[in-house]
Amino acid sequence: MTTELGAFVVPDASNPGAVLEQVAAVERGGLELVGIQDHPYNRGQLDTFSLLAFLAARTQHVRLFPDVANLPLRHPAMLATATATIDVLSGGRFELGLGAGAFWDGIGAFGGPRRTGPESVDALEEAIAILRACWAGERSVTLEGEHYRVHGLKFGPLPAHPIGIWLGAYGPRMMRVVGRLADGWLPSLPRLPLDELPARVQMIEQAAERAGRDPRAIRRIANVNGVIADGPVTGWLHGPPEHWVAELGALAADHSFDGFVLWSEGDMVEQIGRLAAEVAPALRSG
Repeated sequence: MTTELGAFVVPDASNPGAVLEQVAAVERGGLELVGIQDHPYNRGQLDTFSLLAFLAARTQHVRLFPDVANLPLRHPAMLATATATIDVLSGGRFELGLGAGAFWDGIGAFGGPRRTGPESVDALEEAIAILRACWAGERSVTLEGEHYRVHGLKFGPLPAHPIGIWLGAYGPRMMRVVGRLADGWLPSLPRLPLDELPARVQMIEQAAERAGRDPRAIRRIANVNGVIADGPVTGWLHGPPEHWVAELGALAADHSFDGFVLWSEGDMVEQIGRLAAEVAPALRSG
């Protein structure tokens, strides 16, 4: 698969024009992916799913996804409806980045549940089962879980294409869930230290094989933080385009990453332009 590139966009409510310009820069540059943070309890951010629907109407080519959807504040049945709706309206350009939850004080302030680590993973597995059943077009969906319950749910609309579930995941149990149940893994680097990547990848692949799945079918898309800048390399992904090509190429070759989403500390529109013009061609030709 050709390496896909794009931008990790903060839905800044104080400057929505800048948000839209970043997305426009991704599409203008011929890149493929736009991920939007989802922190509903952050008063400084636009609602992610409203923004994604708006972006679906303003774009033609990029694929859109929450990076990652906050499951504790988004019931899986409603999440299935929202994702399928945006997928239909965008002509099949929506994927679901999904997380088990974080920032529990903020979630609790919104009336959401406070879950322990094990509880949050249990809830995620139940949610995936509901999402899959809804999107599959089952006439009636019933699940009696510990955290989620649906009884005779009549779902619609059906998505325009098989929506991928890409999990933002880090812990060992979550790695096994990725391998067993998910379509992709969506970590942030270097939030996850690079020297921990081999062990995480091995956990995913072993879990996939035990579940009878082909590990190569599970996508690996990384949110990457850095700055494309001329001059010497000053840190990982802080340097000229050739440094980016080498480092991202190594992630692709060594750990089978096939997508990278940029969150830069510099001017995002300028950085997206450089990613498209100076990094993407060399990375893809390699």
